[in-house]
Amino acid sequence: MSLSQILTPSIQKAIQALFDVTVDKIEFQTTRKEFEGDITMVIFPLLKVIKSNPVELGNKIGNYLVENVSEVARFNVVSGFLNIVIADSYYLNFFNGIKDNTKFGYVTPNPEDKAIMVEYSSPNTNKPLHLGHVRNNLLGYSVAEIIKASGKKVYKTQIINDRGIHICKSMLAWEKFGNGETPESSHLKGDKLVGKYYVEFDKAYKAEISQLMDAGKTEEEAKKQAPIIIEAQDMLKKWEAGDDKVITLWKMMNEWVYEGFATTYTNLGVNFDKYYYESNTYLLGKDVVQVGLDKGVFEKDPDGSVWIDLTDEGLDRKIVLRSDGTAVYMTQDIGTAIQRVKDMPDVGGMVYTVGNEQDYHFKVLFLILKKLGFDWASSLYHLSYGMVDLPSGKMKSREGTVVDADDLMQDMTDTAKQISEGLGKLESYSAEEKAKLYKTIGLGALKYYILKVDPKKRILFNPEESVDFAGNTGPFIQYTYARIQSIIRKADFDFADVTDTTELHEKEKELVKQIELFPEVIQNAAQNHSPALIANYTYDLVKEYNSFYQSVHILGEVDLTKKIFRVQLSQKVAEVIKTAFTLLGIEVPERM
Repeated sequence: MSLSQILTPSIQKAIQALFDVTVDKIEFQTTRKEFEGDITMVIFPLLKVIKSNPVELGNKIGNYLVENVSEVARFNVVSGFLNIVIADSYYLNFFNGIKDNTKFGYVTPNPEDKAIMVEYSSPNTNKPLHLGHVRNNLLGYSVAEIIKASGKKVYKTQIINDRGIHICKSMLAWEKFGNGETPESSHLKGDKLVGKYYVEFDKAYKAEISQLMDAGKTEEEAKKQAPIIIEAQDMLKKWEAGDDKVITLWKMMNEWVYEGFATTYTNLGVNFDKYYYESNTYLLGKDVVQVGLDKGVFEKDPDGSVWIDLTDEGLDRKIVLRSDGTAVYMTQDIGTAIQRVKDMPDVGGMVYTVGNEQDYHFKVLFLILKKLGFDWASSLYHLSYGMVDLPSGKMKSREGTVVDADDLMQDMTDTAKQISEGLGKLESYSAEEKAKLYKTIGLGALKYYILKVDPKKRILFNPEESVDFAGNTGPFIQYTYARIQSIIRKADFDFADVTDTTELHEKEKELVKQIELFPEVIQNAAQNHSPALIANYTYDLVKEYNSFYQSVHILGEVDLTKKIFRVQLSQKVAEVIKTAFTLLGIEVPERM
């Protein structure tokens, strides 16, 4: 139970006893640094119902709390704010209650609650995962883990875009230029090999466009008449018709990609519970169109196309079925959402991790599902995020200059190696231990740098800055964790028992206060779908610990009781760091 929850009924009772007034809500805020206090009650709202000046009112309530509430040690009033100092015994009781709880902050799921499905990644099978996918995967995975920690059952899923003209382009280019090349013969990951031929298609396509324009065609005519694009379109028609040769090639190349993706996901540290494939879902939703027409949700135009009019909601008319009877992406997404609930009836909400260029699409999708009458439609959320740029600027995949996810992870590992070797603290490590540590630091730096930023904001990712061992970075936090592990290893005395310390050093108290916030931070992060809240909380915790470390003796403390408590406190900080970083998908090293 938080301080505000503990104090609220006592303050309400004080107001009733002192002024014969009933107050439903008490407003609290963090005490400002320049004043003494652990929590501050805002007095101004009470002046609407109690005729008094704020200082007098604050003093009366403060005196009542000191006399009647054991947790309150003293108070001070500044203008319209009652700054409340909490007794050390409260913090010690709290700490001793959670000291051995290694799952501190987690809430056990209620079996009666509906599950949440979190969708992320959802790549195309014509190219490897890139920097944009990295942010998508890190966000989706972390949000899923945070929601799970907050007390919900979670399913992680993705829908793989494995059909359409884009994959036919790679397939056709491989047929034309590949000479039977395979991942084994080329020593390339399968996704990279297929991506290579997507680029080859684009080169050939541009060359043909140029030739046709030299022959007098307009650019628009040349783009439509280039032989290679006509062949790709023909291949797509054959795929849709179930042509054996095309389907066999499609399956082979997609398997190459899936194996490549699996390697990248493993290296990135993300996973999934269920996969959906667009080749299985692209016809879903067409049957729902008739249901929508029957309910009056959709309307049919004279040409046979079906639309929904959302102008009253500030949107526009949106097509859901073309005049020739073919579906659009919106129809497919409607059908896929419905299918997911059929597949897993305990799903009561979904989170879609998709870039902010699709904001409008998801507004329309969620509104349509609500209008169709699905009760779970009110629990749909678009986890919208901004683009990630490198200092060199935005890059385009079809030009072959994409920021490859595998290369980025390797670059981060190499950067961590370079900086770590420069610090010269790893002489006793074996080559294997060093390699593992460099990867842990490099990926930790990458993940933390991306996740500490609010998802909606665009990021300029600076690899060197992210691996800095000082400041708000992953390595700085990892180093603090490793420092605490060193303290614990050096503690040559039994520190397992509950401490009987009666007074807290100011820095000890601040640290316990920071730990106490962790469960609430998890809940807020889950409600706001924001790993940034977890990341920045952890940084604040580490700053508080380092201030504590610099201000007091730990192993050098003469008083054994204090020494035991400080090691216990250090150990709990390390556990919270590890838990928080686990929610972000980041590992922590035992030594650095």
